[in-house]
Amino acid sequence: MDINEIKQNSATKMDQSIAAFTNGLSKIRTGRANPGMLDSVMVEYYGNPTPLSQVANVTLLDARTISVQPWEKGLGPKIEKAIRESDLGLNPATMGDLIRVPMPPMTEERRKEMTKIVRSEGENAKVAVRNLRRDANEAVKKLVKEKLASEDDQKRAETDIQKVTDKHIADIDKLIASKEQEIMAV
Repeated sequence: MDINEIKQNSATKMDQSIAAFTNGLSKIRTGRANPGMLDSVMVEYYGNPTPLSQVANVTLLDARTISVQPWEKGLGPKIEKAIRESDLGLNPATMGDLIRVPMPPMTEERRKEMTKIVRSEGENAKVAVRNLRRDANEAVKKLVKEKLASEDDQKRAETDIQKVTDKHIADIDKLIASKEQEIMAV
């Protein structure tokens, strides 16, 4: 593996860390309804816990209401029970074969809690990026030790890796700021 491969590899892994962080952010509740919030809900389906999205159609009715349309008639009560027992604090209401899940407005205290969660998730993502930087720098040092690269190459590579790391950390900071703004918006 040469220096360019190490740099490319670390940048790809940093991109993956940001993608995982973004995915995690989408599950954090804001004042608005988001079908992705119900991704973690598991429904008892023929004796097996099954993700809600695999047994029902989950869509938005409006900005504060999610609708859940079960694919089988008898699943309605099970889905309603699974949503109610999830740790999301939601109270679904059945209307015929459609389940409506209204989003209760968030209190100021709850909003602050959510921003703390966002910040801690962001810090975890930054730590992951920094660990990838460290691994890349160690791989470059190993090449220098094995006389496969010069010390000048090492310095240039470390500078490039640091630039990529700084860019990814700035991206994480932007994601944190936008999510906090979304949460605090009433």
